[in-house]
Amino acid sequence: MSVLHRKSEIPSLKFKIDEEEQAVNVVTDVLRQSVVVFSQNYLPMSRVNIKRAIVLLVTGKAEPLDFSIGNGWLVRSPSTSIHVPEQIRLTFGNRERLWKVPPVNRREVLRRDAHSCQYCGNNRHLTLDHVMPRSKGGTHTWDNVVTACSRCNSRKGDRTPTEAAMPLRTKPKAPMHPTVAFAEMFWHEYQIGE
Repeated sequence: MSVLHRKSEIPSLKFKIDEEEQAVNVVTDVLRQSVVVFSQNYLPMSRVNIKRAIVLLVTGKAEPLDFSIGNGWLVRSPSTSIHVPEQIRLTFGNRERLWKVPPVNRREVLRRDAHSCQYCGNNRHLTLDHVMPRSKGGTHTWDNVVTACSRCNSRKGDRTPTEAAMPLRTKPKAPMHPTVAFAEMFWHEYQIGE
């Protein structure tokens, strides 16, 4: 009779273990979340993990912002609990860092063009191509240099994209300040989310 009693306890024990595993999964899911950080003048600057956001909130270097749809997360420790919103605003005065447009070189052009040919989309055997050839007065500037695979580059040769009937996938432009790029991406996502 006692053996039957022990077997009947096994399902309840398994249920208890499943609840504990779910609680651990919820905690690790919360710690994987990210928080948007705004500057003092409400410019979205970056995303940080929730641990960094908690440190900023507890030390008083940031304050919560509540203009989002979501409510954030309640994080508990043995001595305190803190509400971490999806957006925080820095309270300390950090000067905007100076940022210069990087020089036109292979690494920066490949980064801007996401390591893909701007004519066919290939990502192998990449070279740099001048949209308006240098022999025809083209300059080595952000507006005139793109990434091209060796095949497209040799096919285009010493011609413009219209002469070679090879349209560009994207118009070349100088990279923008990382904070401005993040702000554009954030507001675009925020508008789509509504």
